Order: sequence, then structure tokens, then C-alpha cells
Amino acid sequence: MTKRPSGIEVRCVAGKIGADIRGVDLTAMDEHEPGTMREIRATLLRYKVIFFRRQRLSHATHVAFARRFGEVTRLPGSQHGTHPEGFPEILIVDPDAKGARLGLRFEERLYRKSLRHDSGWHVDIASAVNPPAISVLRCEVATEYGGDTQWTNLVAAYEGLSRPLQQLADNLRAEHALHAGVRLLFSDEEDLEIIRKRLSQTLLTLHPVVRVHPETKQKALFLPPASVSHVDGVLPWESDGILGLLFAHVSRPEYTVRHHWEPGDVAVWDNRAVAHLQPADLHHTDYRRRMYRVLVLGDRPVGPDGFVSTSVRGEPLKPFTGDGTETETGPGT
Repeated sequence: MTKRPSGIEVRCVAGKIGADIRGVDLTAMDEHEPGTMREIRATLLRYKVIFFRRQRLSHATHVAFARRFGEVTRLPGSQHGTHPEGFPEILIVDPDAKGARLGLRFEERLYRKSLRHDSGWHVDIASAVNPPAISVLRCEVATEYGGDTQWTNLVAAYEGLSRPLQQLADNLRAEHALHAGVRLLFSDEEDLEIIRKRLSQTLLTLHPVVRVHPETKQKALFLPPASVSHVDGVLPWESDGILGLLFAHVSRPEYTVRHHWEPGDVAVWDNRAVAHLQPADLHHTDYRRRMYRVLVLGDRPVGPDGFVSTSVRGEPLKPFTGDGTETETGPGT
């Protein structure tokens, strides 16, 4: 446990990722010294995901805390999903809420169609040309057992590659799309409905396989299996081989941390440097978690060779005003 000048305490929770932060009340951030937020942000950049246990955030204080990291963003219109009344910045993360929109047991259905055992690892809205920089997730209802979320350190994953593989990855681009990690069949009517929604709403982006973090300058293996369809510029069988090799590094156990939720817990992660995995161990049970997520606007990933992410289809994410509209954003986002 390390005590910082502001009085907050930081405790590492895994070897290469994750830290608990204690001694801060997120509902009273206005009462803390400005240095407290600087220390929280510095801890986030170092440990990639940080946890605040048993907080008492309301929807309003949740949004206010997220805004301390930057401008809030979300998918436009109905693509955003379900939000609490009066708080369109927030996404309700609950299988019942998603089921009401997309069909019951939607997540369980997609899980059964995964192309790989690790296809669930994802970066929030990675198919956007400017994925969110930071995610702030709050737990309202937790499960008695199971339901843990896992995160993996994409910087450690890159550093764990041999030098020849790093050099290969440094010069590759990959296409990212929604549901790329599952096999949807044209012969299945429910799959067809998902495909139709993808065609009408999808974001499609060419990202560098390795992105240079805009603040730390660390290189991250930006290759979440859930959203990557193929490596650009190579033959299909070459792409499959390269992805199989690199995907195996993304979620190696030594790069990961997992969190068992309790009501009031808040997790904040650097969406530019980690991927995460939602639980699949509750699909056969009647347990439900209820979480709330707010996203902070990010920029376009840049590769070691200077390649900047390019949109194939869809508009960049924009700052969200909080009144149900997205505002225009300047170049470079």
C-alpha cells in the first residue's frame, strides 16, 4: 500500500495491471484538492485500471466524475442503448435492458457463436475511428457469486512479444467492426436481424495493430478479438495465421486482473491501453448484474509508423452535451 501526498492510498492488485484506490470519496470530489485528481489520473495511466470500492455515486455524480477525465461521449441516437431517465450520457449495462431491445439472452446467444474461446475480449467502441479514451463503470446490483469482469494490459501484451513479432505488428493495420468475433449465419432468421442492424448502423475502421499511447508514449497491442475481422493488405489465410498468433498474446494470464463486484464499486480503465472481458458464467443462471457506464472521448489511434486510424464507414464519436445531442468536434479526433 502506497500513501500519496493527497492522502489517497494505492494498492496494487495484480502483477502487471490494476490498483485499488482508497481514501477518496468520489461524491465529494469538489471538496478534494486539485492534486487528488492529478494523482488519480497518474495512477490510472500507470496501472491501466483502477478500482474504488463501495462508493455512493448517483447518476449525477457518476457523470460529473467521468467529466473530470475529459469530454463525455456515446454512440449517437438509438445506437447508444438504454439509459436512465434524465441521464442520456449513461449506458445501462444489464442483460435485461439489452434483451428488451435486441431479444432475450442476446449476450448468451452471441457467446455461443464466438469464433474463438477468447472472442469476448474487447475495447469499448473499438470500431469507431476515435474509440473512447476512458471508461467509468459503476455497479448497482452485484451477484452472490461469479460475474467478475477481467481486464488485460495491452502494453504488457506488446512488450511480451519477441522483437521480430513486434517489428511485424508495428507495420500492420486491422479492420474493426461490431460482432467481428462471432459467426452470424444467413440461414438463421435471428442472425439475419442482427446482420441487418449491423449494416444500417455499423462503424467500420482501419486501426494500427499497435497504437502509441498519446500520453505515456507506450506501445499497445491494439487488437481486441471481439472487433477485429482481418489484417489489412495480406491474404486471408495469412491474416488468420497472424491474428491467431497475436490474439494468443492479448489475454495471457500474466497480463490480466479480475474484479468481483460489490454494489457501489467503480472501475475506471484506460480504453487505449486495455481490453476487457464481461462475464459469461451467469448465462445459465437467473442472476443479473446491473451496471452503469460513462465514456470519455478519445482521439484517433496512431501507429509507430505514423499511420493514423481511418474510418471506412461511419462518423467519429463526438462530445456529448448531455441534452441528447452530439456536438461537432474538430480535426484530429
